[in-house]
Amino acid sequence: MTAPARSAVADLHLHSHHSDGLLSPAALMRLAAERGVGTAALTDHDTTAGCDEAAAACAAAGLRFVPGVEVSAGWDGLSLHVLGLGVDAASPALDAHLAEVRTLRRERLAEIGDRLERRAGLPGRELVAGVCAGTAVPTRLHLARALVALGHARDEAESFKRFLGRGTPGHVPMAWPGIDRAIAALRAAGGVAVLAHPHRYGASGGALRRLVGAFRDAGGQGLEVSMAGMSPRDRDRLATLARGHAMLASTGSDFHDPALPWNPPGRFDKLPADLDHVAATL
Repeated sequence: MTAPARSAVADLHLHSHHSDGLLSPAALMRLAAERGVGTAALTDHDTTAGCDEAAAACAAAGLRFVPGVEVSAGWDGLSLHVLGLGVDAASPALDAHLAEVRTLRRERLAEIGDRLERRAGLPGRELVAGVCAGTAVPTRLHLARALVALGHARDEAESFKRFLGRGTPGHVPMAWPGIDRAIAALRAAGGVAVLAHPHRYGASGGALRRLVGAFRDAGGQGLEVSMAGMSPRDRDRLATLARGHAMLASTGSDFHDPALPWNPPGRFDKLPADLDHVAATL
C-alpha cells in the first residue's frame, strides 16, 4: 500500500513553553499533526532548547521537523523578530548571540519591575523574580500572565494596555542587537533568516519598504507573508514586497496558547502561487 502523502501545510512559527508558549514541544507537535500540518518549525524566542524534544515528537507523528528560533532584533528604533529556520541548534555562534539577548531580556524585565513598583504601586520586583525563576527566556507575556493571575488585569491584553505597553507605567523601550547581527548569527548556524510578521511593526508603507530592503541587504532571505488572523490587505502588501525584493515567502500561525481559538497550528491562507515557499529550501 502506498503511504499517504504528507500534508503540504507548513507552519514555520510555533512556540512552546521553552519561551512564552504554554505547551511542551512534544504536545505542540502532536497538536500540529492533529491540525493537518505536514512541516512544523519550533521557533521559540531566543532559545533552541526545545528542538530535540520537538524533533522526536515529529518523527513519531510523521511530521517533517524544521529546527528554528525567533530572535529579537532592532532596526531604526523598531523592535523586530527574525525567524531562523533550519538552524543548527548546537551552533556556538548562534548560542552566544542568543545568550546575549536573553541577558538583555532579564535586564529589561528587572527595569519593568522597578517601574511597576514606583509608578503603579504593584509588587513589580516580586512578579519579575517569579517570572525569571520559572523560565530561561522571560518575556513581557509571562509578566502579563502574572499580573492576570494576581488580579491586577482581566486578561493579557489588559495587562499590556494598563501596565506594559507604550505609554504605561511599566513600559521600557528596548535596544536589541541590530538585524545585521541577528541575521549573521542565524546564517552562521546554517539557517534561513525570515522577517517575522512585518505587518505588526506599525511602520508606514515607505518605512516597511526600507526595512525589507535593509533586511535583504543584511542577508535576510524571506518574509512571513501569510499568518493566522492576517487581513487580505496585509497579505497582499507583504506578497508584493516579497516579489519586489526577490525574497522567499513563509507561512505560520505564531501559535502560543491552545485556549485562543483564532490561531491554531496550520490556520493561515495559502501563499500566492508565484511566490517560492521557504519550506522548499530547507
